[in-house]
Amino acid sequence: MKQMTFAALAFTYVVAAANALAQPLRISDGDVTDAYIYLLGRVLVIRQEHMDRGAPGFAYNTIKYNPIGSADWVNPNLDTAYLEAWFAVDSDTPIIFEVPEIKGRYYTAQILDEWGEVIANINDRIFPSKPFGKFALVYPNSTAKIPTDAARIELHSSKAKLLGRVEIKDDKDEALKLQQAFKANALGTPTIKAPPAIPMFDNRNLMGVEIFDDVDDKLTSALDVAPNAAPMQQKVRAVAAYVASGQQARAAVDAQIRKIVPEFIEYTFTKSAPYRNHWVGGSAVGNYGADYRLRTVANYAGIWANTIDEVIYFVATRDTNEQTLNGSNSYVIHFPADRLPESVSEAFWSVILVGVPDYRVVPNPLNRFHLNNFSPLAKGADGSLKIAVGPKPVAGVAESNWLPSPESKPFSLTFRTYVPKDLVKRGEWTPSPMTKVD
Repeated sequence: MKQMTFAALAFTYVVAAANALAQPLRISDGDVTDAYIYLLGRVLVIRQEHMDRGAPGFAYNTIKYNPIGSADWVNPNLDTAYLEAWFAVDSDTPIIFEVPEIKGRYYTAQILDEWGEVIANINDRIFPSKPFGKFALVYPNSTAKIPTDAARIELHSSKAKLLGRVEIKDDKDEALKLQQAFKANALGTPTIKAPPAIPMFDNRNLMGVEIFDDVDDKLTSALDVAPNAAPMQQKVRAVAAYVASGQQARAAVDAQIRKIVPEFIEYTFTKSAPYRNHWVGGSAVGNYGADYRLRTVANYAGIWANTIDEVIYFVATRDTNEQTLNGSNSYVIHFPADRLPESVSEAFWSVILVGVPDYRVVPNPLNRFHLNNFSPLAKGADGSLKIAVGPKPVAGVAESNWLPSPESKPFSLTFRTYVPKDLVKRGEWTPSPMTKVD
């Protein structure tokens, strides 16, 4: 056999390489699952930015002071005066954010990045050396000049979300005054890019294979600070390349996603955090490290989750018989006198009822959507506390302790402990379970 010339050999290798590239990429079901859940975490934040931009009067770097008691929010917090904003900066343009001095009530100014990671909580516990005053929010490594009396906070990318909270307690007028005292202004006119285009979707019908279209637009629109961001994004790009290789591959990935979605939703409410007393919760959310799955869970079930030093969340969707909570049934939560929720929170506690799967409050004649430690709750002679949940008051439980539920519809409860004590952080306290009653 004649030896091949160098040119012929090189040509053979080129043809072989071209044939290999022409073959469909091999992607496992596990790769698709990992890539989908990772990317969904970013897409949920993109969806929220589109929704916020569509609200009347929206503008970047402009604080929206939500009406006190407003329930028009996913899994709303009705215990605090809320304010929110989308901050947008560039390398030359910082934002000056002013926090008023607040004494005697819980407050925080929570700043998050575009993946749902908490950058900072400005308050007297986390920022004891500067709990109020001016703060300069700047683009990463920006050399723009900032006022000498402003504390520098570097963002993770060009945008960040602000959620401010001031505890209402029993004085709405003072809470409103403090809410309005938060201010923000840009030191110039920053260049602001629109969020990546996506088809809008709801929590019942999550995105399918189309999530892998234009993945570079999604991934490069914001820095992910997770330590495993690089390998996860490579996995996303590999799946996207497979999807783009042909209709057969695209259909196969879409079919796989239709299996992933219900499993992900089930995981969210039963396995994403410790499951105790039929409540799921207590995980360290807000900052997730390499746990991209938990981050996506938080962005799906209650976007803009905060850190455990601020609040620990518990969610119930099942009763003591592991049956899905149904608004036609009646339930009781019984807290013994030595396990009362006010005993485990340095600030306050709250429980709210929301519908599933939209996680918004359910209209009822009382306009009663939540209870907290400022509610006029009646306790038993032994000091215990019972909370009733159902379509009508429950015999043996004071009507003031009743949360109305939507008949014939599923619902969930979210229980919040603000500035939780260590035993909550250690997992030694969980809300009492939902017990169905006749």
